[in-house]
Amino acid sequence: MRTEPPPTTTDSGRGSRRAGAAADETLDDYTLRFAPRSYRRWTPMVVATTALGGIAYMADFSIGAGIGLTHGTGNALAAILVAALVIFVTGIPLAYYGARYNIDLDLITRGSGFGYYGSVLTSVIFASFTFIFFALEGSIMAQGLKLGLGLPLWLGYLVSTLMVIPLVVHGMKALSKLQVWTTPFWLLLMVGPLVYLVASDPGTVDRFLSYGGSDDGGGMSTGQVLLGAGVCLSLIAQIGEQIDYLRFMPPKTAANRRAWWTAVVMAGPGWVVLGALKQAIGVFLAVYILAEAGPTAATEPIRQFTGAFDAMMPSWLVVPLAVALVVISQIKINVTNAYSGSLAWTNSFTRVTRHYPGRMVFVLVNLAFALILMEADMFSFLNSILGFYSNCAIAWIVTVATDIMVNKYLLKLSPRAPEFRRGMLHPVNPVGLVSFVAASGLSIAMYFHALGDTLQPYSPVAAALIAFVLTPLTAALTGGRYYLRRTTDGIDAPHLDADGNPSAATYECHVCRQEFERPDLAACPTHDAVVCSLCLSTDKVGDHVLPATAPLGG
Repeated sequence: MRTEPPPTTTDSGRGSRRAGAAADETLDDYTLRFAPRSYRRWTPMVVATTALGGIAYMADFSIGAGIGLTHGTGNALAAILVAALVIFVTGIPLAYYGARYNIDLDLITRGSGFGYYGSVLTSVIFASFTFIFFALEGSIMAQGLKLGLGLPLWLGYLVSTLMVIPLVVHGMKALSKLQVWTTPFWLLLMVGPLVYLVASDPGTVDRFLSYGGSDDGGGMSTGQVLLGAGVCLSLIAQIGEQIDYLRFMPPKTAANRRAWWTAVVMAGPGWVVLGALKQAIGVFLAVYILAEAGPTAATEPIRQFTGAFDAMMPSWLVVPLAVALVVISQIKINVTNAYSGSLAWTNSFTRVTRHYPGRMVFVLVNLAFALILMEADMFSFLNSILGFYSNCAIAWIVTVATDIMVNKYLLKLSPRAPEFRRGMLHPVNPVGLVSFVAASGLSIAMYFHALGDTLQPYSPVAAALIAFVLTPLTAALTGGRYYLRRTTDGIDAPHLDADGNPSAATYECHVCRQEFERPDLAACPTHDAVVCSLCLSTDKVGDHVLPATAPLGG
C-alpha cells in the first residue's frame, strides 16, 4: 500500500459520525490513543513536576496513622518500607513504557498479556482506584471545611466534588500549570511543622519510636507488618496516574538522556518515596496528638496538622493554615483522580460498546461514584476498603510488570514493542487474564479468612507471588501465541525513528479526516488508506479492522 494514501470519500459519512465525538483531541488529551509528538511540547522536568503534583494527597497521612496506631511504630515503618520497595520495583518498567512509547497504562496492559478486550477488566479496576481515592481525599477536605468554616460534611463532600470540574476539563495544559505553581507552598506547609516539632522537642521522636500500638504484642510481628503493607500496597495502582502524565514526555535523545531518565524515575516509581515519607509522618503526627485528640481523630490529617501548627504559631493562624493545606492537597490530587478516572472509564466503554461519548461524560460519572462513597462515610472503614482493593491492584500491576521484565526481555515470548490497536491484538490473552484472576481470586479469599486466620495477613504476598510465577509460566505454556493477532499493520513505514522513539510521520485517517502520527494508525483492508486507532475502536461492523492474516505486505 502507499505510505501517503490520497483522500477517499468512501464510507466517510458513517465514519465521521462515529468519530465526531473525538474531533477535539486537544481537549480530550488523546484519550484512548498514542500521544503524538506534536502535542508533547513540555520539558521532562515540567512533565515530572506535573506528575508529582498529584502526590500531594493527604490520604498517606491517614493511612500511615491508621497502621501506626493499630500495629505500633516499628511494625508500621517496616510495613511502609516493604510496600514502597514492591511499588518502586514494579513501577520501573511501567513508567519506562509509558514515557518511551507515549501510551497510558491501559494501552500498555493490552499488549502485556491481556489482549484488546481483556484489559477492560483492569481498566475498571483502575477507574475504581481513582474514585475510591477521590472519595478519600474529598472526605479529608470536607473535614477541613467543617473545622475551618463550619460547613456540614454533606455540603463539604459536594463542594470538594464540584470544584475540580473546571480544572479537569482542559486536561494536561491546565493541570501542568496548577501543579507547578502550587507545589512550593504545599511543600512548605507539609514539611515545616515536622521540622519544627523535631527541633523544638526532641522527645517527640522518642515517643514516636517507642509507641507500641493498640495491638501491642511486645515488638515486631511479621503478620502485623504484612497486614500494614497490604493497606499501603493499595496505592500500587498510583503508577497508572503517574503514567497518565508521563505519556506526554518528549522523545528520548542523546541530548536529553539524563534529564529524561531522571524525570521518568522521579515521577514514575519515585512517587512512592514521597508517599512513604508522608505515611511515616502520618504515624509521627498521630502519636503526637493521640493523647489530646483520641485514636479516631488522630487519623484525620486536618487534626494532625492543626495540632502541629498549634505548637509553632499563633492560635488565630492555626486553623486557616491547616485548612489551606488540606484544600490545596485535595485539589492537586483530585484533579488527577478525576482526570485519570475519566480516561479509564472511556477506554472501557468505547471498546465494549464501540461508541465514543467523550471524556467529559466519564469525568461526571467518576465524580458521581466518589460522591456516593463520601456520603456513605467511607472514611470510617478506610483500611478495610484499601486492604481488600490492594489484592486486585497488586495482581494487576505485578502481572503487567512481570510480562514486560520477564516475558518481553528475558524469555522473549512477548513482543517487546507495545501494541494496542484493534485488529493487531487477540481479543483476549490468557497470559495476563489467567495470572490476574488466579492471583487476585486466591489473595482475596485469603484476605477474607477463607483459608484460615493464619494465612490472612499474607494475602498481598500471595497476590504478588502468584502473579509473578503464573505470568511467565502461562506465556511458556501457550508459546506466546496469544499476544499478536498479526505481525504487520500494513503500512510501509517504520514504526520507530532512528533514536527508537515512536515515529512522528503523519497520515490522514480516511474515516475521520484528521491527521495522526504513524503509531496510531493501521492499514484499511477495504481501501487504499489508513485508519486511526479510535476509528478502529468505534467501527461497529469491522469494515476497517485488519484480518488475522492479510496480503497487505509491510
